[in-house]
Amino acid sequence: MTVRERGGPAGGDVLRRAGDASVLILTSLADGHKHGYALIQDIRAFAGVRLGPGTLYSALDRLEGLGLIEALPAQERRQPYRITAMGAQALRAHLDAIERISATGRLRLQLGGI
Repeated sequence: MTVRERGGPAGGDVLRRAGDASVLILTSLADGHKHGYALIQDIRAFAGVRLGPGTLYSALDRLEGLGLIEALPAQERRQPYRITAMGAQALRAHLDAIERISATGRLRLQLGGI
């Protein structure tokens, strides 16, 4: 299933409106499955951002609803998640968009002498 079939533009930046928490979660899951507490700790380590449980689980529900992540079988009381192929595609598209914006911003700052 493509992003378009889920209601977004295929190959487009479906994460643009999903929020920063969603991008952080997908980035964390890009190197393997994790449960909620592990996600919070990993995101804090690589981004310096502390997601609260409400923000985390709201974003997890949204990402799962979009088909960008999936829940794995529970391990004791912990619910691990993994990124789907569609989630990896969406993350790549979002990161590409951020890189284009960043490059343009840096160039314009340089040209403007700021």
